[in-house]
Amino acid sequence: LHLSAVKLAELHSDLKIQEKDELSWKKLKAEGLDEDGEKEAKLRRNLNVIMTKYGMNGKKDSQLVDTNYIKDGTESDTLDDPRLEKLWSKAKTSGKFSDEELDKLWREFKHHKEKIREYNILLETVSRTEDIHKNVINPSEENLVKEEILHNKHRELKEKLRSINQGFERLRKVSHQGYDTTSEFEEPRVIDLWDMAKSANFTEKELESFREELKHFEAKIEKHHHYQKQLEISHQKLKHVEGTGDKDHLNRNKEKYAMLQEKTKDLGYKVKKHLQDLSSRISQGLQHNEL
Repeated sequence: LHLSAVKLAELHSDLKIQEKDELSWKKLKAEGLDEDGEKEAKLRRNLNVIMTKYGMNGKKDSQLVDTNYIKDGTESDTLDDPRLEKLWSKAKTSGKFSDEELDKLWREFKHHKEKIREYNILLETVSRTEDIHKNVINPSEENLVKEEILHNKHRELKEKLRSINQGFERLRKVSHQGYDTTSEFEEPRVIDLWDMAKSANFTEKELESFREELKHFEAKIEKHHHYQKQLEISHQKLKHVEGTGDKDHLNRNKEKYAMLQEKTKDLGYKVKKHLQDLSSRISQGLQHNEL
């Protein structure tokens, strides 16, 4: 796959979550609790997202470039959207951002690109489901269930599109004005969650509790970023030491690299699982608003 050490660790975390979700689904199916097939369809969508994200879906144009922001900078990847490319170019040449802030902004742009990718995969899934549904001649109870599934998918599309629009507005504002030093959160995923939480049906007490949890979540993400950077540095050192022929030095570096790799995988899994739980809670609050 020609993926960097960080990307391989992220792939491991994503597959670990996918495996856990599939085991849970098999248990539900055995108990007859996924009769409409909605959970199975969601699992397939999630797997499709993973395969697309890491270039395993057989499409050359979808394979991500092996990005190492320490070695290559941010120029070795593209955003696949003229509007995003234009904003990024403006931000880079504006002089309003330090190198550290540019790294942070690049993560926001990449996160936004990933949201668009996931939205398009879901949109394609919904379109295929609708085409199949339209070709059914005789309505039945099963088709009524499928209509409900379609309704839920359209609601999910609506939520994702709202998040994309909010995210783009934020990127446009930050790219033009620079970062707000009084901003409550810095991590793009946390900013997304907080914006959506404020639109959900939470009481003030629940919202305050959610804010505190997001602060802990952001700290967890920052810790994960730290280990990702250390893993890349360790990977570069390991490649250098391999050429020296010093076995003792090589073994020490291999041990350190293995430790950092395992820690990065573990933290990546915990971050993504926590993100799933937080997103699910917000989604329930948003659905309640529509009732």
